[in-house]
Amino acid sequence: MHKDIESIVYSETDLSSRIEALGKQISTDYKGKKLIVVGVMKGANIFVADLVRKLDLDVVIDFIVVSSYGASTESTGVIRLLKDLDENINSEHVLIVEDIIDSGLTLEYLVSNFETRHPASIKICTLLNKVERRKVDLEVDYIGFKVPDEFIVGYGIDYAEKYRNLPYVGILKRSVYE
Repeated sequence: MHKDIESIVYSETDLSSRIEALGKQISTDYKGKKLIVVGVMKGANIFVADLVRKLDLDVVIDFIVVSSYGASTESTGVIRLLKDLDENINSEHVLIVEDIIDSGLTLEYLVSNFETRHPASIKICTLLNKVERRKVDLEVDYIGFKVPDEFIVGYGIDYAEKYRNLPYVGILKRSVYE
């Protein structure tokens, strides 16, 4: 375990098992349909890579880059679109894939933005769901795990661009960010 991690919340084995189950569920729900998987960068990149390999579907992968944190531990509430989609999502089935949903503000922004492009459907998949911090009413269709109201890192999730490469999800020691 990394010296800055207080404890591991979900191990590599936990993550692998749950992502396989999510892949089966999504494959069943979209059977016979093309799916555009939109990863929310940077944090979701590892989750997206592992998830799409578990999908038995025709899949197009795209990424969008938004920012609401900067180097802070809490969302600013201001969503900045840094890179838009490359794909046209008009009349397409879209699955937005996020690493962690905290306040829900980023996903609320993305869903609203994507709805103006007239997709056939929009669903949300998140690896980690931190419902205690939710500021908006948000329907999440596929959830990997619920996480405690702690500062979580690993498996793509960072603090100040560090810890993304950890193969597990852990709680960052307070001494690192306070």
